[in-house]
Amino acid sequence: MNFLAYITWKVNPVAISLGSVEVRWYGLLLALGFFFSYLILSKIFKTEHISQQLCDKLSIWTVVWTIVGLRLGHFLFYEPEYFTSLEGILEILLPFHDGHFVGYQGLASHGGVIGIVAFLIYFAWKYKMNVLWLTDRLAICIPIAAGMVRIGNLMNHEIVGSITNVPWAFDFIYGGPGIAGTFRHPAQLYESIVYLLLFAAFVIYYFKFAKGKVPAGRTTGLIFFVIFTARFIIEFFKEVQVEKEMGMTLDIGQKLSIPILIIGLILLIYSIVKRDNIPVYKEIDWQKPESNSTKK
Repeated sequence: MNFLAYITWKVNPVAISLGSVEVRWYGLLLALGFFFSYLILSKIFKTEHISQQLCDKLSIWTVVWTIVGLRLGHFLFYEPEYFTSLEGILEILLPFHDGHFVGYQGLASHGGVIGIVAFLIYFAWKYKMNVLWLTDRLAICIPIAAGMVRIGNLMNHEIVGSITNVPWAFDFIYGGPGIAGTFRHPAQLYESIVYLLLFAAFVIYYFKFAKGKVPAGRTTGLIFFVIFTARFIIEFFKEVQVEKEMGMTLDIGQKLSIPILIIGLILLIYSIVKRDNIPVYKEIDWQKPESNSTKK
């Protein structure tokens, strides 16, 4: 007996409407994901006796560069033609379309990865950290934000799956022409489940087993390998995102995922082979002036 018999997804993408300004579930869930990530990172820093001030600074700028990477990545990888005109560039930078506030619709996870990694390399250099020490800590926090983003996509009736007759197929009634009225894989849900399970595994591993002693590259390698392997596989169950992907054997997202998951596998193997390489970070007191002179 079919207990699910398909799901008609009726959730309105708009959570709050204030005149011409609409606040979507996607934005709220993205913010919630960042908040949960911040709480976990704060606890990690407290466990390793690192100041909340440094945690706050890292968190704020990581969020900024994540959004920058997500936004620019979408247009670089999927719609580069927007960079050829002033109007297109303004639409990339500003959350408006045809004079209406629409938020930042069009974010690419691969761009987010590039933005985060580039910033963390700079941050590690500035504060004299081992870069893998830093990325291993951020890797523990990031999956919950990624999971919330995909739940946001579900609420937004976007990044839908391909047509199917599985019992749990969704009819995304706000999905627009060609989407509404068809039953599809809830690909967003598939991804969010993987990411949230990975987050739970990381939290248990760090706080119960590693207790601050993480072999260099362990969680960084795992997050790259698990998330982008899942992304590669789940793309086969998705509708194409842009017209240029029609007829491609592997879509743009899959092609971009391959080098990242390979890097993840290399880092994971490295962390196993060099399991005794456990970097630590001793925070520098940046408020204390350096001086070689002797007080008189």
